[in-house]
Amino acid sequence: MTTYQHNSDITHNWQKVKKPAEVTETRLIEAILEGFFPVNSYLPGERELADALGVTRPTLRETLQRMERDGWIEINHGKPTRVRDYWKEGSLGVLNALACHPNFLPDNFIPNLLTVRLAMAPTYTAMAVEKAPEEIIHLLERRHHLPDDPQSFAQFDWQVHHVLTRLSENPVFVMILNGFQDLYLHLAPFYFAIPAARQHSINYYQDLSHAAFQRDQNQAKKLTEKVMRESMSFWLQVNIT
Repeated sequence: MTTYQHNSDITHNWQKVKKPAEVTETRLIEAILEGFFPVNSYLPGERELADALGVTRPTLRETLQRMERDGWIEINHGKPTRVRDYWKEGSLGVLNALACHPNFLPDNFIPNLLTVRLAMAPTYTAMAVEKAPEEIIHLLERRHHLPDDPQSFAQFDWQVHHVLTRLSENPVFVMILNGFQDLYLHLAPFYFAIPAARQHSINYYQDLSHAAFQRDQNQAKKLTEKVMRESMSFWLQVNIT
């Protein structure tokens, strides 16, 4: 009898195969961004568009429903499907898709994101320090064993802020941050490729841990606001194209 062995880690680097609807969505988004289907224009009929994309009509319908949910298009049954002005009518799904197409991002994209972050992070951090300082200290202890590479820093920084929103006990903060997850994890490694940016975050984790130990929510808020503002100078060095 022949015994076959296999390496249990053989697939750990394999990329997940995209579903037909996901591939179709990517193609349509690229066509919109490239101006093939301009804002406020109308998509071809379902049969024509499905044939052009080489997919079935059910697959196209699934794709269009996803794109309508995110704010790329407007479906009016019995009428042509309109391409929305996604900067004015889109949702967080548009932002996540745009992160994968950096050539189409406007110059003020990153500064606008940082402004939103600056408005939120100090508040939910202070609330978390007030309600659960011990959990914050325990989480931030992991900084001592954090691998010095951009991907590890991006993942850890995301976890820190996700935990802080959860510990704030305000579910709205959690849901807003969750909407930025794909976008953040795509962009953050570019930021953390800068060694000084990684050290800047390590210093922040240390100072925030101290503020949590002191149960000083005001200090945590001031510290986070200061760090968010200082991080903008590092973002100016980032090239995501």
